[in-house]
Amino acid sequence: MKFDTKIAVLLRDELATWQRLNVTAFLVSGVAAHEPSLIGEAYADADGTPYLPMFRQPVLVYAGSAALMSQAHRRALERGVAITVFTEDLFKTGNDVDNRAAVAAVPREELRLVGIGMHGPRSVVDKILKGAALHP
Repeated sequence: MKFDTKIAVLLRDELATWQRLNVTAFLVSGVAAHEPSLIGEAYADADGTPYLPMFRQPVLVYAGSAALMSQAHRRALERGVAITVFTEDLFKTGNDVDNRAAVAAVPREELRLVGIGMHGPRSVVDKILKGAALHP
């Protein structure tokens, strides 16, 4: 099935595996919170055991350099696409309050981004992520 929209995460390519997984989880939680209509119905197995719902469509994960990350961040903001951000400083914090304070302490152009997440029209997201490669 082809969707008119795309959920995407862009990760800085030099992150350790545990960081990539952690950053991706945090970023997509923000996308889900911002756009609840992206969430499908709850699941249940044949025995009736309930499970939480998930996104209705795939999440595509990309990788790129720090320069590409900054460029994609700028493109998203210029196009009015709401994004989630994860900065290097968030690896040093341990809770949501400190996370927000760490981001708020740094001007936009100086954020040391390690990941951004987004949802938007497929063609717009593709333009934002131009130059990024699908995560291996």
